[in-house]
Amino acid sequence: MKPVWVKNLVHDYVTRDEEGNSAEIRRALDHVELDVEEGQFIAVLGANGSGKSTLAKHINALLLPTEGQVLTCDMDTADDEFLWEIRKSAGMVFQNPDNQIVASVVEEDVGFGPENLGVPTEEILTRVKDSLAAVGMTKYSKSSPNHLSGGQKQRVAIAGILAMEPKCILMDEPTAMLDPIGRREVMDTVHRLNKEKGITVILITHYMEEVIDADRIFVMSDGHVAMQGTPKEIFARVEELKELRLEVPQVTELAYELSKRGVAMPPAILTPEEFVEEYRKAVGTSVKLPSENEIPERKPEGDPVLSLRDVRYVYGEKTAFETVALTDVNLDLYQGEYIGLIGHTGSGKSTLIQLLNGLEHATEGTVSFRGEDIFREGYNRRELRSNVGLVFQYPDHQLFETTILADVSFGPKNQGLSDEEVKERAEWALRLTGVDSAMWQYSPLELSGGQKRRVAIAGVLAMKPKVMILDEPTAGLDPAGRDEILGEIDRIRKETGMTVVLVSHRMEDVARFADRLIVISDGHIKYADSPRAVFRHRDELTDVGLEVPQVTQIMQMLSESGVACRTDAITTAEGVEALTPVK
Repeated sequence: MKPVWVKNLVHDYVTRDEEGNSAEIRRALDHVELDVEEGQFIAVLGANGSGKSTLAKHINALLLPTEGQVLTCDMDTADDEFLWEIRKSAGMVFQNPDNQIVASVVEEDVGFGPENLGVPTEEILTRVKDSLAAVGMTKYSKSSPNHLSGGQKQRVAIAGILAMEPKCILMDEPTAMLDPIGRREVMDTVHRLNKEKGITVILITHYMEEVIDADRIFVMSDGHVAMQGTPKEIFARVEELKELRLEVPQVTELAYELSKRGVAMPPAILTPEEFVEEYRKAVGTSVKLPSENEIPERKPEGDPVLSLRDVRYVYGEKTAFETVALTDVNLDLYQGEYIGLIGHTGSGKSTLIQLLNGLEHATEGTVSFRGEDIFREGYNRRELRSNVGLVFQYPDHQLFETTILADVSFGPKNQGLSDEEVKERAEWALRLTGVDSAMWQYSPLELSGGQKRRVAIAGVLAMKPKVMILDEPTAGLDPAGRDEILGEIDRIRKETGMTVVLVSHRMEDVARFADRLIVISDGHIKYADSPRAVFRHRDELTDVGLEVPQVTQIMQMLSESGVACRTDAITTAEGVEALTPVK
């Protein structure tokens, strides 16, 4: 039995006019061929809009072919007779967990699938317990999903699929909202199910390090399979991947750039351990490397634009669900700063940023914008939200208009600008975020996850806020799109003096852009310092569910193995400079 067999698959999305007639046909999949063997771990990579999610929905029979054929566990997805069996056999974990969480208690939600499959009660209880343990959510078994963070909800959604023990698991960006340790735990769990129980896994992701242990990688571009091969074969083609708006793991890029400088590193190194071994072979431990020079850090100036003093926040105070999310938070954010806010899933990051523009009211303490307490009676919080813009973790939560252009225009329109200014602001923001003008009349709800995120960011940028807060803004974006968005936001910050607060689980992103890192752990501020200073605490960060950038890990491992190199490099470019031998 083949878990997945795709032959000559074509899928067209049809846009219809008000009378229901076909107005536009957009080809999402163009004669795709895919052959998956039982028990394989398959990874699917590709830029936003390449057709990855559309392909996954065909395998799960959520979509039907325009042309061609899809067989899931030898059942034709176009045959209604097999629909129920296909959904049982191929469980799907979506990008947004809200799309698949149905119960009011976590353990009931995880048991929902097995219960509907007719699994005996005792077996359901065992599966629920094992699945929650596998994703690190055992202590939340009695909680309401509504009281969980986005990342915690995703773990519950994954547990719900694991509990059904399907023959094949389809995962569409399943770890996008998880902290680094959570990502690793989930991937370890999925690999274990793949190896021990023979469950076939098809993983769609933009985290390149998640696919290095895959049996095979398929790379999609413009609706067709552009490349396929083993991880070693795919990641040896660095320049081709960049042309497809993708990247390689940071360790692979570091080795590749060093090889271009004459260091004898083999192609497609995939792990830090492999890098350390090969680098020591190539240069030894006594080679002369560049000396460690002090790198100046940017220091904030002037008065803070936002201040928090003795802030405490409690969810469900004086109820059975009472949870302390933040306690004893004291923090100043300065005009023009680029702040990276990092922390494990459920640490309090999202709660903190919702206090900054008054979406939540502090249980105790004060939050001030330009010296004024935003919670005092009579304070204009509507104006505050024009000045302190927030891009939510899930773009669906802030997209609601009939067209993309109308959605992005909503904020400027409510600022009292003229129709001409509103149109100019909206079009500027959409171009800045890379939303094709041909799509501006589409409904934002018809877009892919990555495209929705671009539109949500554009809607906040169009208001030209003094402070821009981005909650996991790059989740679901392809690598090139992620770099473009963050780079443009940084450019605007430099030009306008806008303060940026970036909430992210990607340590590489905050290392590149942030002036200062705020590390939140269990509702407390653990560190507030430069990225270089924070990432010196590798073990302590690991203890709170975080990691250092992969290049920093490599530098520290090299030093521990006897190579006299600097240990505070935090970007690939710094790593290349630090590890290129001095002639």
